[in-house]
Amino acid sequence: MTKLMTAAEAAALIPDGAVVSVSSSSGLGCPDAVLAAIGARFEAEGHPRNLTTLHPIAAGDMWGIKGIDHLAKPGLLKKTLAGSYPSGPSSAEPPKIWQMIGDNAVAAYNVPSGILFDMHREAAAKRPGVLTKVGLDTFVDPRQQGCAMNEAASDPIVRVENFDGEEWLYFPAIAPQISIIRATSADERGNLTYEHEGAYLGALEQAMAARTNGGVVVAQVKRVVENGTLKPHDVRVPGVLVDHIVVDPDQLQTTQTPYDPAISGEIFRPLSTFRTPAFDIQKVIARRIAMELADGWAVNIGFGISANVPRILLEEGQHGKVTWVIEQGAVGGVPLLDFKFGCASNAEAIMPSPHQFTYFQAGGFDASLLSFLQIDRHGSVNVSKLSVRPHVTAGCGGFVDITARARKIVFSGFFNAGAKLSVADGTVRIDKEGKVKKIVSEVEHVSFSGRRAVQQGQDITYITERCVMKLTPDGLMVTEIAPGVDLERDVLGQSEIPLAVAKDLKVTPAALYHEAPIGLTLNGGASLGGNHG
Repeated sequence: MTKLMTAAEAAALIPDGAVVSVSSSSGLGCPDAVLAAIGARFEAEGHPRNLTTLHPIAAGDMWGIKGIDHLAKPGLLKKTLAGSYPSGPSSAEPPKIWQMIGDNAVAAYNVPSGILFDMHREAAAKRPGVLTKVGLDTFVDPRQQGCAMNEAASDPIVRVENFDGEEWLYFPAIAPQISIIRATSADERGNLTYEHEGAYLGALEQAMAARTNGGVVVAQVKRVVENGTLKPHDVRVPGVLVDHIVVDPDQLQTTQTPYDPAISGEIFRPLSTFRTPAFDIQKVIARRIAMELADGWAVNIGFGISANVPRILLEEGQHGKVTWVIEQGAVGGVPLLDFKFGCASNAEAIMPSPHQFTYFQAGGFDASLLSFLQIDRHGSVNVSKLSVRPHVTAGCGGFVDITARARKIVFSGFFNAGAKLSVADGTVRIDKEGKVKKIVSEVEHVSFSGRRAVQQGQDITYITERCVMKLTPDGLMVTEIAPGVDLERDVLGQSEIPLAVAKDLKVTPAALYHEAPIGLTLNGGASLGGNHG
């Protein structure tokens, strides 16, 4: 009997009240044709209703109606748990899911991506749930928000448990009735390969979670091939786990990318084809971040200014001395930007995301480079919620998993929001001061706990265009200042909280503020090679 069916036929399989797990990242690997068919069926029939959806990494992207926005219809969606949600520029209309979240039309939870994958694995093995320290003293902790994004999210999904004399967070496993996954090729038996995909994500865990609990697995693919033509080592999800196959020959590799063989590792790009950042204040910050790295390290990067650090290393002839590891699974190579973020070209390996998150949660890597929206007096960081622009903030993704035990974290961002900045004559110029302070007494949402970082002895650095700060047991300390910046007026006077100042306050090397390469050497000591002073 054939496993092939149309997207509309797959949508018709979903009963009212079902728990549906969807494999996708932000614009990467989304089974969009099946999600669109579910939304179309609801518009025509009023069914399926009251779905609970699980999205371990992300629920889709911001570009048009994609991902979870196909399902963002009152009555169709009852509850959703996602690592992150689609976001958009402040000038754009917010995605439909954000309108529903803001209107309390759906119970929405922001759950760290690694924990959501862990919940699938526990459900697949019929174990009760996840015991973890990831998320303690953050918005994940039930003594704060317990992952809830709005008032409709009133049912607790996490609780604190004492086990063997220690405090843990406990997430009961959730078994999906339907898992919707994606691959490149399926044979007639449902074996799946990923030769055109930028990542494997967590399709195997999601398929097992549904299958071992009596559920149904639907795989959207680009093409179907004859039985026996797929190499067994290439099969990432075996056909015994796949019930139905939906073919969408037009599925995008990533948002706005039909197909790029370098993303899937089928070819390697010459290093000369990667663009390097234009010279501006963000490049200066990225250069200063790069100075924190050491030869031989494995380093995670997040979205924002730090995403340009691999290009700084390329420009400085240091490519290959750091191995980049990203949550979607790529190891090595050159992480990509913009709508291709989450992919890498020239990767050495692509790990399944759940295994990459195990590595992150245990702090197995050397450093992480991440962004901030706010920093408070405890050194805690908010990246997951900002009330003045609530629809812009997509959620934590893998941020909480990555920072929970990371040995070294470098957070980067602008000191104030809205400031007009420039680089001229080897100095930073603040042409107009920002109106929104980002160094505050208490962050609105604790995505990273400074208190816990101090307890665990984590090495935490904050790099802005004006200064570098370190987290100490007594709070934030300014350790370095940019040339052209006045310490009292531009730093201490623009913070809502008192900042300590190091006795040996340094000035950022002048080389960073000129267009020429800076002579970077990776020694982890915030210094440059050559004679730059």
